Amino acid sequence: MKQLYNEREASDVLGIALPLLHTILDKHVFNDGTPRPGNIEFTSSDLLIIAYWVEKTPMENVVVMPVRN
Repeated sequence: MKQLYNEREASDVLGIALPLLHTILDKHVFNDGTPRPGNIEFTSSDLLIIAYWVEKTPMENVVVMPVRN
């Protein structure tokens, strides 16, 4: 297990695209008007909370089908 993960490594570990990682960070962390820094490093604990946010983020381009009777 690594001590620190860069953005690309974090997105790979989380199984998400880098733009989605940026969207989640902008929504949950950098949401007070401060810009997201260019080079962010994450600990395994950071990845755990981000994984939770990933589960709670609706997937884009997914069509919800009505329930069949």
